[in-house]
Amino acid sequence: MKFVTILICKLLCFVGKLIGKGTSLPGAIALKLQPNILKKLRLPDCVIAVTGSNGKTSTAEMIAKVLTDAGKRVVTNKEGSNQIEGVTTLLLKNATLGGRVKGDVILMESDERYARHTFRHIKPTMFVITNLYRDQMTRNAHPYHIYNIIKDAVDLVPNATLVVNADDPIVRNFGTGRDNVVYFGMEENPMSSKTTDAVYNDCHYCPNCKAPMEYDYFHYAHLGSYHCTGCGYSRPECTYRVDSMDLDQNRITVNGTPIHLEFSSKYYVYNLCAAYAVTDLLGLDADRTGQVLGRFVMQNGRNVRFTAGKNEGFLICSKHENSTSYNQSLAYFTAQKDPSQLVIIVDAISRKYYTGDISWIWDISFEMLKNANAQKIILSGKFAYDLGLRFQVTDIDPERIIVEPDLNKMGELIRNGEHRVYAVTCFSDKEKLFSQVQVHSPTAK
Repeated sequence: MKFVTILICKLLCFVGKLIGKGTSLPGAIALKLQPNILKKLRLPDCVIAVTGSNGKTSTAEMIAKVLTDAGKRVVTNKEGSNQIEGVTTLLLKNATLGGRVKGDVILMESDERYARHTFRHIKPTMFVITNLYRDQMTRNAHPYHIYNIIKDAVDLVPNATLVVNADDPIVRNFGTGRDNVVYFGMEENPMSSKTTDAVYNDCHYCPNCKAPMEYDYFHYAHLGSYHCTGCGYSRPECTYRVDSMDLDQNRITVNGTPIHLEFSSKYYVYNLCAAYAVTDLLGLDADRTGQVLGRFVMQNGRNVRFTAGKNEGFLICSKHENSTSYNQSLAYFTAQKDPSQLVIIVDAISRKYYTGDISWIWDISFEMLKNANAQKIILSGKFAYDLGLRFQVTDIDPERIIVEPDLNKMGELIRNGEHRVYAVTCFSDKEKLFSQVQVHSPTAK
């Protein structure tokens, strides 16, 4: 039965490739045929899983790049199909008909809500947790709800090495009472602040005793250096740390290793630091890792160059229903010095389910755009007027704001404009932008 199940999955993958579909369906059918098929596979000694609200795909892609450069054969779900069906497709597609997965390393991006199901069958040897933010609240509710779900997954893999973000006090708690845990984080730097840049703080109170939390500094959102005024819960010492950071010069150091940045964002730096930690734990040369990460260009469609008429453009892909993701994209934009047009598109909130909940836009810190060098801010898509209402309560000059729900007319505006275009939107809407422009390389500096 194992032979037949693997063969059927492989055939479905082949058909899916021909028609441009099928990253999850073959695995779903395989699980119907044999629900315990994953337990029958022989895996490599190294199995890495990456989860969290944001940064899963980018972090996994960085890890894969460093490992591949070191000559390792990496089996990874680069298509981003990260629920149990997608993981099943990945493993069976790369398995022999006898059930041996061919590769030196399995690297899985795992949806935070499904890790507890996947890890009943597959036991990672290393488990990376990037962060927890308010994300897709229609689907995920609150970060502490997702924390409890991931905690179930963590408890399923007691022998795995946890690699967790020390600067996120929610995520840091996964390491409490556990010996095999490694922390990564960012030291205080000129871009750190005594106040958060977010509308809210998801960790204003201690995750353990609920006493007020005090911060020495913030990097963004609820990430920074913290301690509880009650039980003493605090940011731990980091094994892997961003010692220094200069986003203007596109450079950082991690544990003393200098690394060039292809994308200058604090959010990106955290992903890079996590990847550095994983590959160093696997014994790879730190200087070589720094060089590879310094040349790394994201291939996941998060940052894309394009041309709109005579104007160069740059997409900064964010996540709808995730204000922290939007805030970091806007922070990148506000750091740019050139006169520009900014277009924000909210048309289909989700690719996975229907929702008309737009309340999350009120958690985005659009106020930071007041002094940005945007000549025009164009709000477009089905929810353009909701965005327009949100902008009315900012201090941004209304003369700079254009509300244009029609995506075709939005395209005309940016093509006929006089300045470089920056676009902020979600994966669910980026193709609508691309239909109006000429797309170039996957990413840009």
